[in-house]
Amino acid sequence: MHGSRSITPLGTARSAGNSFVHSTAFEVFSRAGFVARALVYGIIGVLALEVATGTGGKLTNQQGALRTVANEPFGEVLLTVLAIGLGGYAAWRLIRAAIGHGPEASDSGFERAAGFASGVAYAAMCAVAVGILAGAHQGQSGSPKTTTADVFGWPGGTWIVGTAGAVVVGIGLYQAYRGVTKEFLKDSKVEEMGLRIKRWFGRIGTIGHLARGVVFVLVGTFLIKAAVDYRPHDAVGLDGALAKLAHRSDGPLALGVVAAGLIAFALYSLSDARYHRI
Repeated sequence: MHGSRSITPLGTARSAGNSFVHSTAFEVFSRAGFVARALVYGIIGVLALEVATGTGGKLTNQQGALRTVANEPFGEVLLTVLAIGLGGYAAWRLIRAAIGHGPEASDSGFERAAGFASGVAYAAMCAVAVGILAGAHQGQSGSPKTTTADVFGWPGGTWIVGTAGAVVVGIGLYQAYRGVTKEFLKDSKVEEMGLRIKRWFGRIGTIGHLARGVVFVLVGTFLIKAAVDYRPHDAVGLDGALAKLAHRSDGPLALGVVAAGLIAFALYSLSDARYHRI
């Protein structure tokens, strides 16, 4: 009798969540998300590298990368697969944030909060992909400048934007920290890698995390600047951050280095589809 009293709806839900996380279907679905993430960052990096080398290309963000896929031969099929992968990655991050652990690890409060934020971001990317497939019109209403201007109209709007910018800068610095210290290796099954693969994996992971860190810090810095100066047009997204690099005196070099880093992050994500601890 005493044992039956300990069974609560919350305990039952947690048990069901644990069972799902341990399932093969969830693992396959989640790993597909790493492939999708690799494709998105790979497209952004390659297009930016072409701009840096003067061979064409364009500076784009995650939405632009998805549109690039849609415009390719068999684009709808590819984008459908990509949407499923992004949905899988978002589900993995959100479920891990909710239950706090998977079959091989235990997440801290910070990791759960970061996982929730990441899950929401990738769920939004999945929604964009679905919108493109459905033929939804994508104007400039969702641009960082317009969104920032809208938030400025809220009570305490400038503080909200400034705080968001500080958070994004913090995320960027944390990405750089993970890259420099190779902390990301703790999340992967390095024990299953050969020496050469582990060495290569560590290098591209470090370069990729540093490149992402640079981009996030730039995005966050310009959000803070927009809040301080009350100029929503100062806000930029990923494409805007790359443009800021391109406009420097050493623009082609700076943009090329970061673009190569984003490609490295794509390769790291693709490898992590195999080795990440789900």
